[in-house]
Amino acid sequence: MVTMAPHRSLRLLLASLASCVAATALHAPPAHGDADGDAGEGAKSVLTIAVSQSVDSLSPFVAQRLVSTTLHRLTYENLTNYDVRDARPVPGLATAWTPSPSKLTWTYTIRSDATWSDGRPVTAEDAAWTFGRMMTDPDAATAHGSFTANFERVSAPDPRTLVIELKKPQATMVALDVPIVPKHVWENVKDFSTFTNDKSFPIVGNGPFLITDYKVDQYVKLKRNKDFWRGAPKFDELVLRYYKDGDAAVAALRKGEVSFVPNLTPAQAASLRSAPHIEVNDAPGRRFYALATNPGARAKNGKRFGTGHPALLDPAVRKALFLAVDRGTLVDKVFQGHAVEGEGYIPPRFAPYFWKPEGARKRAYDPAQAARILDAAGYRKNGAGKRVGKDGRPLDFRILCHATDPNDKAVAAYLQEWWAQLGIGLKVTCLDNVSDPWLKGDYDLAFDGWSVNPDPDFVLFIHTCAALPATPAGTGATDNFVCDRAYDELYARQTGEYDPAKRAELVKQAQARLYDTGYMNVMAYPNAVEAYRTDHIRSITTMPEAAGNIWGQDGYWSWWSAAPASAARRAGGDSGGSAGVWLVAGTAALVLLAVGAWAAVRRRATADERE
Repeated sequence: MVTMAPHRSLRLLLASLASCVAATALHAPPAHGDADGDAGEGAKSVLTIAVSQSVDSLSPFVAQRLVSTTLHRLTYENLTNYDVRDARPVPGLATAWTPSPSKLTWTYTIRSDATWSDGRPVTAEDAAWTFGRMMTDPDAATAHGSFTANFERVSAPDPRTLVIELKKPQATMVALDVPIVPKHVWENVKDFSTFTNDKSFPIVGNGPFLITDYKVDQYVKLKRNKDFWRGAPKFDELVLRYYKDGDAAVAALRKGEVSFVPNLTPAQAASLRSAPHIEVNDAPGRRFYALATNPGARAKNGKRFGTGHPALLDPAVRKALFLAVDRGTLVDKVFQGHAVEGEGYIPPRFAPYFWKPEGARKRAYDPAQAARILDAAGYRKNGAGKRVGKDGRPLDFRILCHATDPNDKAVAAYLQEWWAQLGIGLKVTCLDNVSDPWLKGDYDLAFDGWSVNPDPDFVLFIHTCAALPATPAGTGATDNFVCDRAYDELYARQTGEYDPAKRAELVKQAQARLYDTGYMNVMAYPNAVEAYRTDHIRSITTMPEAAGNIWGQDGYWSWWSAAPASAARRAGGDSGGSAGVWLVAGTAALVLLAVGAWAAVRRRATADERE
């Protein structure tokens, strides 16, 4: 069975933002100290996580991959966090926040019980400096610039008070997913575009864990922060160990060399269900899995670059490709039922914002209609059965594939088969690092995926013109160079709408516009399929509590709450104590039953998935 710790109710509703938003208690157990069930004298408890994704940067100002943003959530606090039960905003570094009647000025109370790991107090000046640097330095705004683009002024009138003044209303003021860094450390950084934050350890932070060591594509080591205001984690050390091969990671889990493995394939999950001391968690995820087209890589200065196929600038071609993808088959055959068929941009897990096409708008699998569209648009088959454009160039496309993701390879095989019937060729290029050709615009299509936060603003922003790089040599925050004025208008309207229902409707309209343009084909919403050793981890928090995921949460709850299995030898350490919010080991059957009931409720897919 699933057992949860008692919690106090939250009363933070976005609809009441017009009045003062008081700090409420987090749905979490009481803070626990070092003396509460710690490991025995001289023992060291280590939780080792297998990851298949490279860290792009340990600088929270530029990192966008999921593994990196996970590390930053563990290392630095945001102003607010997301409730582990229902994802409502709850106190983080800020204990309370109050909007002015016009909602153009927001005042945050910074907690007095937080300290940096070097002993200095955390103050409002740290937050003001963090936001201020993002406002004045484009390189510092690479990862999270969408949150500060509308800021007029940020100040810290005293150590406990942060004031943010806006140019116009902004609905994300209780969902600013920006890690607050120590001013006294980061003010010495001269160039945020090149600073990687990986030369001096331990890294000064104020989160539940502190980064102590890092080797590229090998591991990241963290130790627990005994002075964390919410209470010290129960594991002494957390290690993220890199595995290029997923089967190797699963083998390490079986041997007890690692404690946890995310992103399992259906075959891997099935093989682990009967393995001793291993629990498989299969829950609705917060990701979408998509096919992205290159709409013509461009920069804000108007210059185009890259080698994208010009035929993809034609809406008719994009629509035909869309109609020639059988998403139902992909869910059944590739994901083997561990996913939901893709529709809109926001996964169904986030019910208020979930959208799906209805009626004539829906592009169901219809290869015959796809062929008719291509014929009408002038892309007819030649004598060899190949589609060619008016310029005589064949419709032969390249697709970027993540070498570490078996789903990409399996889906690519289906696309090659389906599109060949239309006379379209597809060359599959699988790379360990797809980011380099992607950022250069050297692709036609690519497998894409993002983890979506409870507030959808960021994943909507990455398709705006404002997210484009300033120059072809820049990076920006764009996903795949989409720049559509109608979409931009909808994005701007939802950002400034405080009424939850009205904002949700605008978010759905923005998704509809993105769907209609055909730049993104969301093929599936994969489940979070993951496994851990019950003789290493006695209990751990899922998010949401009812059949949620462990890896890639909207917060640090899983690793902060994880409790070592008592009297057990773990990968790299010995036994430890307990944590409060937890999922009891040995609950696979009931967890799977709960998945269906809950389904209504900076970062590329898998190897390069961005947050």
